[in-house]
Amino acid sequence: MANTAKRPRNLTLDDEAMARGERYSRKHGTSISRLVGDFLRSLPLEPSPGALSPVVRRLLGVAAGEVVDEATYRSHLVRKYGKR
Repeated sequence: MANTAKRPRNLTLDDEAMARGERYSRKHGTSISRLVGDFLRSLPLEPSPGALSPVVRRLLGVAAGEVVDEATYRSHLVRKYGKR
């Protein structure tokens, strides 16, 4: 990662989020600024094509050990709800 200039910013966080961040940062030897910066850098700028939402990813393959891929799931939805 390139060494970029850092500028102070104000963030408004609720007390519980701030306390959690402080505990996490102490436990992992980092700072809240680094946690926030790392999180913001990890956000995708563009959605990846064909990306499934986290809920759909968790639901895929839930059925009794059955291996289910995205195409199978989509065809199930068409059968269940019809083509719209």
